[in-house]
Amino acid sequence: QVQLVESGGGLAQAGGSLTLSCAASGRTFSRYAMGWFRQAPGKERDFVAGISWSGSNTDYADSAKGRFTISRDNRKNTVYLQMNNLEPEDTAVYYCAADGPNWGTRPGPQESQSYDYWGQGTQVTVSS
Repeated sequence: QVQLVESGGGLAQAGGSLTLSCAASGRTFSRYAMGWFRQAPGKERDFVAGISWSGSNTDYADSAKGRFTISRDNRKNTVYLQMNNLEPEDTAVYYCAADGPNWGTRPGPQESQSYDYWGQGTQVTVSS
C-alpha cells in the first residue's frame, strides 16, 4: 500500500516556475515507477512525466519536454516535478501516481490505467 500526497501547487505567472512534490508513505516506495498527470477542467487526465524506480529513466509528454523535469529522492520517499517557463495552458490539477512494485527500468507509463495508486492532486494556475 502506498499513499501519495502532492504539494507545491499554487498561482504563477506565465514564464514563472513551480516545483511540485509528491510525498509517499510506505517502505516500498523505491520499488515503484512514478508518474505525474494533469487534468484541466472539462478535459481528460493527461500524462505529463514518468520516472523509473531508480530515477535513471524518464519520459515526458511533448508539452513538457524542455520545460519540466521529473526527479525523485528515494531516501525521502518523494518525487518532484520542476516546472519552468509556465504557460496558461499548464493550468490544471496535477496528480502523482505510483506503478508497481517492480524492478524494471522503464519510467512510469503514459497510460493512467497502469497506475495502482494516486494522490489527491494539487492545483496549478498560471496567469497570462
